Amino acid sequence: MTDRQTIALVLGTRPEIIKLAPVLRELESRDHPYTLVHTGQHYSGNLSSVFFDQLNLDPPDYDLGVGSSSHGEQTGVMIREIEVALNEIDPAWVLVQGDTNSVLAGAIVTSKMDAKLGHIEAGLRSYDRKMPEEINRVLTDHASDHLFAPTESAAANLATEGITDRVTVTGNTVVDAVDQHADLATSESAVLERFEISPGKYLVLTAHRSENVDVKGRFRSIIEGVSRAADSVGFPVIYPVHPRAEERLSEFEFSIPENIRIVEPLDYLDFLHLEQHAAAMVTDSGGVQEESCILDTPCVTVRANTERPETVTVGANELVGVDPTKIATGVKAAVETDVDWENPFGDGTAAEQILDTLSEHYIVSDA
Repeated sequence: MTDRQTIALVLGTRPEIIKLAPVLRELESRDHPYTLVHTGQHYSGNLSSVFFDQLNLDPPDYDLGVGSSSHGEQTGVMIREIEVALNEIDPAWVLVQGDTNSVLAGAIVTSKMDAKLGHIEAGLRSYDRKMPEEINRVLTDHASDHLFAPTESAAANLATEGITDRVTVTGNTVVDAVDQHADLATSESAVLERFEISPGKYLVLTAHRSENVDVKGRFRSIIEGVSRAADSVGFPVIYPVHPRAEERLSEFEFSIPENIRIVEPLDYLDFLHLEQHAAAMVTDSGGVQEESCILDTPCVTVRANTERPETVTVGANELVGVDPTKIATGVKAAVETDVDWENPFGDGTAAEQILDTLSEHYIVSDA
């Protein structure tokens, strides 16, 4: 037990903002003291500050402005700056969510100070140690004082690594976020009209992971496969391009097929609305795999593995790698699939369960 009450939350990217928004709202509803630290890992406005505005969240108390660099340099700068912030805050708990460099840096700093670490979305495993995200999530799990697993399979992953006594299965806060924002997206977003597309008559591509976009041959294969898929089903492709991918497209001097429309990164409500009405998603993003599953939109993942295996198990997602023929075949099958799966990620009360766990077992009170 501790008499300190403040919970610090460390985040740095768009998906973290979205998935931690329900936790921030739950803290607000309980009038529980918290401090938000934003590393600035996503430094583009459309990937960061606009999300706070659109989701009606208070801006971060600390904005570290770390920006982009190599993994090692970025993580090192984050560690230095997060340590300064957390020493000023002196929190009882630090919460991190997911598998980014911001998460790892927050975990390392917290493990060296007099505060407890909670990992939201713990226990995910792709079993591909070439992915920086896999190393980040494993190290964070093993440094954490309590782990909030989104599913029973994630908890089972932790158990195989000897972590059993400080795990709570809460569901995934992405369900909370989608539940809280889907109707708002419907009423507020005009993205379909802006792009002159009709519900169920377009595909959406997201590709940003380094193992895909930093390798010219893999990135070209993804573009080729998605273009073939678009020809096969007769739908255009909307590709909201991540800054990293945009840099590579320019560097590699790709010729983008006419049926793939590259657009600027979208704000959360526009992207959620685009996901909700797409014929299918093609992605290398774990978060998009989850969101599309919750929204009953078929997904095709251009990776050989996933840390969200539940999406595959329930029939919402297919792993196709980067072979163009497999991508085209997978997308055609996805467009024709029956949307009748069960959401495997919980009932939308993850944030409530996370705060209940901390209040009941660790922190003296909510006041």
